[in-house]
Amino acid sequence: MPESVLADSAPVNPLSARADADARLAPIEDEPASTPLNTSAIRFEGHVWDVRQDAFDYNGSEIVREYIDHPGAVAVLALDDQDRVLLIQQYRHPVRMREWELPAGLLDVAGEHAVIGAQRELAEETDVVAADWNVLTEFYTTPGGSNEVIRIYLARGLSPAPEAFDRTDEEADMITRWVSLDDCVDAVLNRRVQNPSLALGVLAAAAARSRGWTSLAPADQPWPRHPSNWDHTV
Repeated sequence: MPESVLADSAPVNPLSARADADARLAPIEDEPASTPLNTSAIRFEGHVWDVRQDAFDYNGSEIVREYIDHPGAVAVLALDDQDRVLLIQQYRHPVRMREWELPAGLLDVAGEHAVIGAQRELAEETDVVAADWNVLTEFYTTPGGSNEVIRIYLARGLSPAPEAFDRTDEEADMITRWVSLDDCVDAVLNRRVQNPSLALGVLAAAAARSRGWTSLAPADQPWPRHPSNWDHTV
């Protein structure tokens, strides 16, 4: 049988055809979606965050959803000249674990820029300050049940803070440790650590390092995904 006939009769792989079509589309990117609210109210006011209930129309039906209304947070991947990451270990009551984490904290100071909050948290939790700051990555922690968004900063040019901070509650027995970025990646891939900011931060840092840090953004980059920019009026 002629080769041309064999070529014409070969079955088409639908997965390959779909992949070829997808490759011609624009790069993937989350899209903002403005859904007018019918009602929006705080149903539970907590010590740290609240539970909000929204009712909105979507696909021809009214949908009611409750979610944690969160002030947002920042985390800091502090990287020294030897490519070591500054980690903390802290007790987390909901999961009954002493987790390895990046220094982090809530954005609960009204009007404070996120990078200022990140600088404060690094100093207060580790007694370290940094000269160079960039946005590394950001993410929603639980988009199906919370509006919490975390921005992770890369901090370099590290030095001791001018003063040590007193720590209380869960932070009273917190310890710090320098761990190489590569060992942090191994800990994530081997499922030895579970904290999402740590996992995403070290993987993003390793990927950014392999690209010569070209993916970093300025520390003062606008943050439209932060919940403070949301409108809860109806």
